[in-house]
Amino acid sequence: MFKNYFLIAFRNLLKNKGYSFINIMGLATGMGVSLLIGLWLQDELTFDRYHENYDRIAQVWQHNIYNGVRSSQMSNPHLMGEEIRNNFGSDFKYVLQASWNGTHILTHGDKLFNKRGFYFEPEVTEMLSLRMIKGQRDGLKDPHSILLSESVAKTFFGDADPLGQLMRIDDREDVKVTGVYEDLPRNTFFRNMGYLLPWELYLISNPWIKKNENPWGSNFTQTFVQIAEGADMEKVSAKIINVKMNKLKDEDDRKYKPEVFLHPMSKWHLYSDFKNGKNAGGRIEFVWLFGIIGVFILLLACINFMNLSTARSEKRAKEVGIRKSIGSQRLQLVNQFFSESVVVSFLSLFVALLLVQLALPMFNQVADKNLSMPWGSLPFWVTSIVFSVITGLIAGSYPALYLSSFQPVKVLKGTFRAGRFASLPRQVLVVVQFTVSITLIIGTIIVFRQIEHAKNRPVGYDRNGLIQVFTSTNDIHNKFEAVRTELKSINAVDEITEADSPPTQIWNSNGGFTWRGKDPSLAIDFPNNGVTYEYGNTVGWQFKAGRNFSRDHATDSLTFVINESMEKFLGFENPVGEVLTWDKRAYTIIGVIKDMIIGSPYEPVRPTLFHISKDEGSVILLKLNKSIGAHEAISKIESTFKKFSPASPFEYQFVDQEYARKFGDEERVGKLASFFSSLAIFISCLGIFGLASFVAEQRTKEIGVRKVMGASVFNLWQMLSRDFVVLVVISFIIAMPLSLYAMNIWLSKYDYRTHIAWWIFLAAGIGTLFITLGTVSYQSIKAALTNPVKSLRSE
Repeated sequence: MFKNYFLIAFRNLLKNKGYSFINIMGLATGMGVSLLIGLWLQDELTFDRYHENYDRIAQVWQHNIYNGVRSSQMSNPHLMGEEIRNNFGSDFKYVLQASWNGTHILTHGDKLFNKRGFYFEPEVTEMLSLRMIKGQRDGLKDPHSILLSESVAKTFFGDADPLGQLMRIDDREDVKVTGVYEDLPRNTFFRNMGYLLPWELYLISNPWIKKNENPWGSNFTQTFVQIAEGADMEKVSAKIINVKMNKLKDEDDRKYKPEVFLHPMSKWHLYSDFKNGKNAGGRIEFVWLFGIIGVFILLLACINFMNLSTARSEKRAKEVGIRKSIGSQRLQLVNQFFSESVVVSFLSLFVALLLVQLALPMFNQVADKNLSMPWGSLPFWVTSIVFSVITGLIAGSYPALYLSSFQPVKVLKGTFRAGRFASLPRQVLVVVQFTVSITLIIGTIIVFRQIEHAKNRPVGYDRNGLIQVFTSTNDIHNKFEAVRTELKSINAVDEITEADSPPTQIWNSNGGFTWRGKDPSLAIDFPNNGVTYEYGNTVGWQFKAGRNFSRDHATDSLTFVINESMEKFLGFENPVGEVLTWDKRAYTIIGVIKDMIIGSPYEPVRPTLFHISKDEGSVILLKLNKSIGAHEAISKIESTFKKFSPASPFEYQFVDQEYARKFGDEERVGKLASFFSSLAIFISCLGIFGLASFVAEQRTKEIGVRKVMGASVFNLWQMLSRDFVVLVVISFIIAMPLSLYAMNIWLSKYDYRTHIAWWIFLAAGIGTLFITLGTVSYQSIKAALTNPVKSLRSE
């Protein structure tokens, strides 16, 4: 019986090749989009699951009250791990202190590269369930050891055995390779972990840490834990809430009211945002967004199938009547029509798989992923088959129930007509299609408007021709004046400076500031950047009041240049000349600059201070000489750096490109949304094309009569297109408030945001209308140009 069902299904597909092609391509496109989004969702939802102890690993965070606002941070005092271990040891299996994921120079022989990695306590291999390829899991017990990732080991040693080989870190410390671990996947927090160094070596290399008189007042390391078997994450988190507060002796530090808590690994990726001390989501919003888009686009494709199947009802009416008259039950007819839709669905699945394979490289580039088709995965094939069957059943549900309901007597007597309201369900489905499409188009336009709005925000400095070089040794710092003199003498740069932080990131913030009129109860924390005298000229500060740092003023070593936001926070009418006390020293404000966008371009600028620092800077900024090409200038800079720091690889970044990275997530959302919007319109137009073709075929004789009676081609085009235009207009009216509501919610998470202009809705509506008319016009004009003699011959 089922063999017969499928045989008839294939015959019907071959008999109506045009409609079959539209159905298969529409469903294939919808299924392809759903598969792509499914691969993306799997990658997002399985983030960090590489680690076997995923559900019991957490990072120690803390809430603090800074500048009157409760904020959350993952940085901790270096004694945090030890304190938790000593007081709450029974609740944890591992408590490990770690550095930030920093870049260091690794050297072996004549090979030297900048690589990213962590300093970690020895049990990290167990906690993160690293898969060792060579060496022992306890390879970090020796303070002068190093574990390498497989790719880093390959870079330095090729096919040779790296175990026991000596390497040098930042031209300061020698370490021995004690193990090699498998590269971690891209979808893990530790994906850039090229090496692991012992935590003990971190303390040895930075002797100032143990000399710190107020160790609990400094937050510059990370703490990771694995709770004990059977322990409850929330209960354990509640136990450690006052760990830091109990250790603080300084009254100014106690004003921050720190509350320590555990942030589970299961939430690191998707729930990484905090607002006022509460978790405010994060990338989970994108997961929901694209998941909903995938469902809607598949629904659009299913609607096409439903519409074209029911539109051709009169063509199948006699078949239904004959089958019922010779004894077929309605259930059998339902099964017949379901089998047809499942056959179309399976054919669409194979086309969809091909489309996905072709689209993956482009999709990976846009989505910043490394997805691949899991051809050898049994769960993937089982899921695909189930997905195809479900899609076929959904697409075929309405046609099966509708077609199987025909009365055989009316059909065989020839008195069956679809009826006045038979097309109403199809019209409703078309409205749904275009409502979704127009909503996606409006949303896409607003996303790009928000990105452009933030990009056009004044940044407060000149990024053009500005490059940054991160340093891991003090070679350039110790010879800074000689380097600066040589670079300027060979006309490679206009200016060069050192800084503690790059101009696109906040690396340092401090409290302990006092000034005239300050509220004693206020707990403050300001980003600050230690720089050399040339910083302002290098980045192109825009002064609002006062002056720049100058070597001509001996007292400038104890001065501040502040930004506009700091000026507003202090509340002075004229802050130049005012004194701030910091670390028991008095600093005079000598200048006020326009706000530099250092953090997120979507958020308010934080009050920030700049001061002269004689310590080693982490970043060197260079303003390229505009009179020569960038390539020539950078070549001269590289030669000079190699001369003064031969043990350091020369790697640079353009600051404008680093700033552009801040828009990465939003730009990816915009590009993916525009891609999916285009496909949604394509699927909708494919369905409209099929319906227009059927309507033209159904009204062939009417068109012939009208032409004989003198109707012009334009009159006929207008008649055939009118119904579809009305449906698009209705869709537009519904889509407007839906998209306005949804995009207002999305924009509300940005402090610096664009407004939703009226022309966006108009452009989306008119654009969709023209696309629809273009789609319908082909069939309408084709029908209008047909010779009426042919269409009326049977009469």
